[in-house]
Amino acid sequence: MTEQSGNDSKAEPSLADQVGVKAARKLKAQRNTTPGVWFGLGLMGVVGWSVVVPTLLGAALGLWLDRHYPGGRSWTLALLVAGLTLGCLNAWHWVSKEDRAMREERGNGDE
Repeated sequence: MTEQSGNDSKAEPSLADQVGVKAARKLKAQRNTTPGVWFGLGLMGVVGWSVVVPTLLGAALGLWLDRHYPGGRSWTLALLVAGLTLGCLNAWHWVSKEDRAMREERGNGDE
């Protein structure tokens, strides 16, 4: 009788092994999800706001400076361009960071 129980345990995996395999499969499936439409729209929104906010702040500061310190230069135009440049750099940095994180996640999922 001892031989049969020993053979049975080799033929069929234990409950713990089955649960472990299913849990690993589920975790792999969760890691390998493809981003949906809402993820793309959210990404566009974040990138858009990261450009718009510095641009509008630069324009507002420029308008204030032009009203309080009038001169030959247009602070509004200069700070609008500076805000736009800062916003584009911010968006580029954020997108490259997200891309790097996604590539690392894909690399870890292959193991």
